[in-house]
Amino acid sequence: MQGMSERQYAAHAGVSRGAVQKAKLAGRLVLHSDGSIDAQGSDTRRAALTDPARQRPSLPRPRLKPVPEAAVAAVGETLREQGLSAPAVGSSTTFLQARTANEVLKAQERRLKLQKLKGELVSLDRARILLFRLARQERDAWVNWPGRVAALLAAELGVDAAVMHRALESHVRAHLGELADVRTDFK
Repeated sequence: MQGMSERQYAAHAGVSRGAVQKAKLAGRLVLHSDGSIDAQGSDTRRAALTDPARQRPSLPRPRLKPVPEAAVAAVGETLREQGLSAPAVGSSTTFLQARTANEVLKAQERRLKLQKLKGELVSLDRARILLFRLARQERDAWVNWPGRVAALLAAELGVDAAVMHRALESHVRAHLGELADVRTDFK
């Protein structure tokens, strides 16, 4: 074969094989005696015979956006958490490493969803509500405690019940005031 096949010329010219076949039938290609395509002659003839207004503009190749450093760091961190080799900071991540990290993250996400479905995990908002409810029940129990035990303690100690109630109430309220300063942080 002296020249190119239809497929080879299509790749050379950046067109489809169908476009090469149409150009061949229309006589816009230069052919060798064996039917193969003369690339140089065909390029020249196609340029001369093809109406520029009817040509499609060649689409520019999409430029790949650079991957943010935070994403690369997250991939490395995920790989290290799983005991896998991670790229050094500042070096490029291979596709295989990024894909492995993605699969690890998807597996972790599925595990968390399963734990949530089983009732082993609760949402942070639900945990806050439950903790607040529990703290309020504890506080209410302590606020009501002096009224329940003041008379009993006063009788045991031989003091006035009203004085005992005021003393217990003031100490319990002071203690609850100290506990009110404690803040929970779920981060």
